[in-house]
Amino acid sequence: MASPNVPVAVPSNWNLPNLITVVRILLAPLFMWMLLADNGEDGALRWWAAGLFIVAIATDGIDGAIARRQGLVTDLGKLLDPIADKVLTGGALICLSILGELWWWVTIVILVREVGITIFRFAMLRDRVIPASRGGKLKTILQSVAISLYLVPLWLVFGEWVHYLNAVVMAAALIMTVVTGIDYLVAARRENRSRRDA
Repeated sequence: MASPNVPVAVPSNWNLPNLITVVRILLAPLFMWMLLADNGEDGALRWWAAGLFIVAIATDGIDGAIARRQGLVTDLGKLLDPIADKVLTGGALICLSILGELWWWVTIVILVREVGITIFRFAMLRDRVIPASRGGKLKTILQSVAISLYLVPLWLVFGEWVHYLNAVVMAAALIMTVVTGIDYLVAARRENRSRRDA
């Protein structure tokens, strides 16, 4: 058992999980360029863009697992991780709407929630870092799956019915996005009230 007088080592912000997160953020502009350059033609660039998005978003679980297993969880990582997800998913949604493949109102609702919660997290930094909740992580998974289905032109292989499947999964992601956004605000209000009472 460690002595209470021995200081606990704090992991550096410049570690592998945080580096992976930063790379995810930097990949977003390249992915967006490839998707828009294809211009809805469903050519090679579309497939490459879809693959890049899937690889980039999949690393979300990798950096988190490394951070937890090796004791490299940092406040910076808790903050950057959801930002990386938002940059990737937000960029994908905007591009899909620009290409006319996704209703703008869906993109706007999701972006308002994501940007709003991010601003709220920054505002709360003086008191504490608010990590992603389980519901928030499930929301991110649903968004990632829904966007991936929209990005990969599977309709070329399986037929037009794929568009209906894509719409159903995106609707589930949209609902989860709104519900978890409300849950964040309610939980934060409850936490602030308990702190004032204490």
